[in-house]
Amino acid sequence: MASVNDLPDSVLLEIFSYLPVRDRIRISRCGRSSGGTPGTGSAEAPIRFPAGVVLTAGPLPRVCHRWKRLVDDRWLWRHVDLTLYTMRPKVMWHLLRRYMASRLYSLRMGGYLFSGSKAPQLSPALMRALGQKCPNLKRLCLHVADLTTVPITSLPSTLRTLELHSCEISMSWLLKEQDPMVLPLLECIVLDRVPAFRDEHLQGLTRFQALRSLVLGGTYRVTETGLDASLQELSYLQRLEVLGCTLSADSTLLAVSRHLRDVRKIRLTVGGLSASGLAYLEGMPALESLCLQGPLITPEMPTPAQIISSCLSMPKLRGLEVQGLGWEGQEAEQILRKGLPHCMVIVRACPKESMDWWM
Repeated sequence: MASVNDLPDSVLLEIFSYLPVRDRIRISRCGRSSGGTPGTGSAEAPIRFPAGVVLTAGPLPRVCHRWKRLVDDRWLWRHVDLTLYTMRPKVMWHLLRRYMASRLYSLRMGGYLFSGSKAPQLSPALMRALGQKCPNLKRLCLHVADLTTVPITSLPSTLRTLELHSCEISMSWLLKEQDPMVLPLLECIVLDRVPAFRDEHLQGLTRFQALRSLVLGGTYRVTETGLDASLQELSYLQRLEVLGCTLSADSTLLAVSRHLRDVRKIRLTVGGLSASGLAYLEGMPALESLCLQGPLITPEMPTPAQIISSCLSMPKLRGLEVQGLGWEGQEAEQILRKGLPHCMVIVRACPKESMDWWM
């Protein structure tokens, strides 16, 4: 069993990076409540970390001093996930002032949009403070957040990735009439179960000239006509996901073939996908990765042989992923791999929960 005093700071920092925020702060106080006056304890206490790692803490006050210094290290606060907690504004402001400063690169947080919840919502002041105090913040992921009173202009201008998961937005968000200088560096936007998002918002994304990746998950108000019109102006997109929407796969691929000639990665739900729809992608000059996601195979669904035929016409395709179609471990999987020897073929039983497969 190793003693904590035997490990260099760099190793401890790496271990601490796997701990939730609350536990990081707690370990910085290790030994203060050990039953004695600080500076007098000498017992060694075992500290248990994720994955079964156990360290002997050594003399507690000494460890407390060292671990407090390590927890204060800004390297440890590059990536912060606060979605595990219902956090009062006072605590959030303390974290922002005390720990999340210039080193913060990515932040996940929730707005507590639950039925009957009395928890506070995210505020424009907090968003503006993030932009002022965290100039290197590139990725912001908001979960279950009420953003109806938060203008998009208050978001940090340094963002390159914005993820909205089960969030409420106001009708003024993402409209084309917004200030064109809002989020000038935005390269990726994920809209996952955002009920208010509709065609007008999709068309408003065209003002983000740096945008290269777009994820639409469960955006049931987006129509086929709206998607086609918007992709015409978003011709510079390189990655597109359309998952769990009311759009048919055939109509989506038709719009892609018309307007996104530079698209490199596509992921979509196979609802409404036919062999003729998949054929729209034939000859796509830049497509490198294609993911077809279940949950069900329909009678119109292309056969493995038809998928191979279409994929062979894509000159740069190097990755094919099939999820949730019931093909894993069956003859279809072997046919795909044999017919596409130049591609990495992945067949999964169920769709991955994460939307970060291309990040």
